[in-house]
Amino acid sequence: MLFNSFAFVLFAVVVYALYLVLDHRGQNILLFVASVFFYAWWDWRFLGLLFFSILLDFWCGWRIFEAPTHGWKRFYLILSLIGDLGVLFLFKYFDFFVETAGLLLQGIGMKPHFETLHLILPLGISFYTFQTLSYSIDIYRGDAKPTRNLLDFAVYVLFFPQLVAGPIERSTRLLPQIASPRTLQWNRTVDGIGLILQGYFKKVVIADNLAPFVMAIYQQKPVEYVSGCNILLATYAFAFQIYCDFSGYSDIARGLGKVLGIELMVNFRRPYFAANPSEFWRRWHISLSTWLRDYLYIPLGGNRHGEFNTYRNLMVTMLLGGLWHGAATHFVLWGAFHGALLAIHRAVRGSNHNPIRTGRRFYGAGVFRCIKILLMFHLTCCGWFLFAVDSEARMIGLFDRFVHHFDWQSYSFDLAVALGFFLPIFLIYEIASEYWSRGSEKEEPAPWWAKSMMYSYMLVMIILYGVMNGAEFIYFQF
Repeated sequence: MLFNSFAFVLFAVVVYALYLVLDHRGQNILLFVASVFFYAWWDWRFLGLLFFSILLDFWCGWRIFEAPTHGWKRFYLILSLIGDLGVLFLFKYFDFFVETAGLLLQGIGMKPHFETLHLILPLGISFYTFQTLSYSIDIYRGDAKPTRNLLDFAVYVLFFPQLVAGPIERSTRLLPQIASPRTLQWNRTVDGIGLILQGYFKKVVIADNLAPFVMAIYQQKPVEYVSGCNILLATYAFAFQIYCDFSGYSDIARGLGKVLGIELMVNFRRPYFAANPSEFWRRWHISLSTWLRDYLYIPLGGNRHGEFNTYRNLMVTMLLGGLWHGAATHFVLWGAFHGALLAIHRAVRGSNHNPIRTGRRFYGAGVFRCIKILLMFHLTCCGWFLFAVDSEARMIGLFDRFVHHFDWQSYSFDLAVALGFFLPIFLIYEIASEYWSRGSEKEEPAPWWAKSMMYSYMLVMIILYGVMNGAEFIYFQF
């Protein structure tokens, strides 16, 4: 059941109507039933995996909390990790590692006969696995206490607005909201509806209108007929397609949460205004980047044990972050690329001959920040090229065409028009939002007149140009 489908709109209206007339416990029962129905609509066969994860981590959480010794606490934590990560590995990574091992063995002259399983990837497994893992780890660390209510914990895992593509919530943030009675407030409902409208605009107007052009260049059109200029345009288009597709989903999820009296975390904060790699990851997929920071990078040692170990920790974290997206070489390359950017930025920032300080003095802080933003955007686009082209042979072919067959006169007129038509007003609003926030990590509300104008524009664009074919969100595949 896609967010951008009539079936989901009807489903959400019915759930909200029932939600209004129920008490707190009734609301939680409704959220549980609605979330199970929502997931079963996709594929009921994988409900068992969800229930297994819920029961395992609910039980392990209590066993960790009540364990008499540190050794037993560690035992139950390891049990939780093996259960959750074992299921994730089996469904998402087993075939990839078997095929990779086979290729490596063939490279040294052996002829292995490994069998792959060809399992269907359960929807949202990477998201809800990380969410339940953080619950067990936080209890083990003493940062959280286990809930006594299985229904509350089930709703924490299953909450349908963020079940299949995040944000990846923490128990310390979401569980108290589920366990406590919720007051539905008019201003929060209005804000939620605005976020939902904004999310639909990003998805059906921008992302889905750009998608066919990107697909043609990156995956469909024979490489020998693709010009370097069109590869550049397609890369720009994909940068905004994936941003609007994923942040659009997050906006809809947050909006639905607000309407239901639940605050979900901000997952995107205008990432293309980042001036360096570190800032980009404080703005892009924030729930994943903070998860990787808190449960992988810092436990590995973070930046506490010298520069070499810091660079190693950055690379390992980003390689696994790339692998989180999918069991494919191009995701690993994308993760390695961003790990290298983070390491290089750290090295440059700590250098005695820091070019950043020199540039700031030469150009002035404001102009130099704009230069850094443009540079970081284009570096990010290089990463998106690695992310989007899922065949190594096609990636090499497109890169060769970009380098050796770049012709400004051979650009795709339709793609250029699409970029020029759908993006300018949206970019102006993004720039204004960045100005109103003053670069703060806190979300500052736009003036009412700006919201009114933008929401009116979004509604008109959805009606006139929205692609209503029920296209899946990109991050559903992860």
